[in-house]
Amino acid sequence: MSSFFWRTLNRAGFYAPLLAMYLLTLPLLTLSRVGLTLWQSDRVLATGAWADILLQGVRVDLIMLGLISIIPLLLAPLFAARPGWVWWRRFSHFWVLAAITLLVFMEAITPGFIAEYDTRPNRLFIEYLQYPHEVIPMLWNGFRVHVFVGLGALALTLWLVMGYLRPWLQQARPATTGKHWLALPLVVLLVAFSVRSTTDHRPANPAMFAITTDSMVNTLILNSSWSVAHAIYNLRHENKSSEIYGEMTQTQAMDQIRASRSYLRDQRPLIGDANLPTLTQQTASVQRDKPLNLVIILQESLGATFVESLGGVPVTPELEKLKAEGWWFENLYATGTRSVRGIEAVVTGFPPTPAQSVVKLSKSQDNFFTLASLLKTKGYLTEFIYGGEAHFDNMRTFFINNDFDQVVDEKDYVNPVFMGSWGVSDEDLFNKTHEQLLKHHDSGQPFFSLVFTSSNHSPFEFPDGRISLYEQPKATDNNAVKYADYAMGQFFKQAKDSPYWKDTVFLVVADHDIRVRGDDLVPIKHFHIPGLILGADIQPRVLKTVASQIDLPTTLISLMGIDAVHPMLGRDLSSEPDGLPGRAMMQYEQNYAWMEGDKVVVLRPGKPASYGHYDRDRKTLLTAPMPDSSRNIQQMAMSKRALGHVLLPSILYREQDYHLPM
Repeated sequence: MSSFFWRTLNRAGFYAPLLAMYLLTLPLLTLSRVGLTLWQSDRVLATGAWADILLQGVRVDLIMLGLISIIPLLLAPLFAARPGWVWWRRFSHFWVLAAITLLVFMEAITPGFIAEYDTRPNRLFIEYLQYPHEVIPMLWNGFRVHVFVGLGALALTLWLVMGYLRPWLQQARPATTGKHWLALPLVVLLVAFSVRSTTDHRPANPAMFAITTDSMVNTLILNSSWSVAHAIYNLRHENKSSEIYGEMTQTQAMDQIRASRSYLRDQRPLIGDANLPTLTQQTASVQRDKPLNLVIILQESLGATFVESLGGVPVTPELEKLKAEGWWFENLYATGTRSVRGIEAVVTGFPPTPAQSVVKLSKSQDNFFTLASLLKTKGYLTEFIYGGEAHFDNMRTFFINNDFDQVVDEKDYVNPVFMGSWGVSDEDLFNKTHEQLLKHHDSGQPFFSLVFTSSNHSPFEFPDGRISLYEQPKATDNNAVKYADYAMGQFFKQAKDSPYWKDTVFLVVADHDIRVRGDDLVPIKHFHIPGLILGADIQPRVLKTVASQIDLPTTLISLMGIDAVHPMLGRDLSSEPDGLPGRAMMQYEQNYAWMEGDKVVVLRPGKPASYGHYDRDRKTLLTAPMPDSSRNIQQMAMSKRALGHVLLPSILYREQDYHLPM
């Protein structure tokens, strides 16, 4: 059968190995897509997109195979003629072998990636490759089965494909004729068109295949190799990525910032110019003889899904006790789905965009505004305290270059209680934090400490004997959250009995929820996070307004008693009247949600804005066609406010206009 197959295929001349690749991989990629679709059949059935997934999927596969084929086709005139035949035979054999193996391997690891991140491998897959020290232990301890499946698929594919291609490697002489050479320009043109896959102004991209309101289902149309390849391409074009939603000049975007402030009754004056357009003059709502110290505790992956009073499971009893002692946020929303996005919002007040977080982008690695930048001008010591290696996600470089005086990380812990894949336990982290705060207090210098936890991260490792497990095996998210909550509770018991308590305001807030997924355009329920401000003389209060992580730094400096000029776009919630609907912004993959009260607009690349409202009882985004009424005008105005807030940050970053005045 194999010899007959290759005798037939050899009539294609030097095209034979590439044709063999198409004939093998198109069915394999389709089978993979069918399997994933059956696995996720409930969500696929809800969208009614079975046929589109399979048919459009073939189109995506042809794009990827075209990308793989174009280089050997362009090299063929140099090496596929008789003098270079041996070289061409070996090169094309290696090229096709590597391509098929890569395609199969990426499909083999896809189920595990979807199970964890609710999407095919994408930019996150690339970013994690940069941190083998953290990722390899995580994979071994939490995804061992997936690792063996992926490696097994890799080895089996290599063995089978080498046998499949062996007849080609044994070709003694070329079967190429003049007809094959005459056809080459046409073949190159067809392959190039298959890569472009459209006659529209822009070539095909993943947004073109976003045909349902379920982002995960949309990724089933893709293949994982193209998804990752496109992510790599996008990494080189991050600065302009907000333009996928529309266009505005800086002046037009600033008009929308002012419109939003008017809507929110924000009276703080904008005093900037063209170079620092968002510069805001903020007078503290609480006037103090001596401003307070600040400690921000950024809790890894602590979504509202883990807080019983916010509709989650009862695994944060310590947080539930503490919430009665300070400002408790009932409707606080994360800006994104990654830790660096949470850092970006809480530490810099910078709104989210489809680009990477500014923690990782090149133009924000120096002279970019952070709370540390502001507080250093007020004489504060500034530090970052972490239990793992601070180089992860470029945190150390970003912090040190943007006015953090010191970084405490894994190497600074002596005889830790517990060491896991992501560093020391949260107990060790909080013990070190308590030690640092006592030292700072004794020095008499005001301080700002950013504390970032890590125990609630896959593979969910923590010491024995601290908590009673919550209805699951130990190494699960619920129990990791319960342990992290326990460690935080122990810290606050120490802090309340410490001399620094009366002079310090604390913020406890999540960076993001643990697994952000769902069949909505933006799964808003998984952006809902807890937030608590306490300490010093902070009086109990429940905030019901819809708020964003970017509103926290502006509110904190006001409660600390600091008058400031800064470029942050967040609200000062301490100066707002009760009863305002509020607003929040959420970046989810390529979609951007802007929520005012329960009204929502979702901006999507290459598609009209989608309007609806968020049903908090059902935790569902209900979208509807845009009506032809006065509401249409209101919705369009809301859409413009959203567009202004997602475009302006990209402009500020590109022009390097987000910093304190010189």
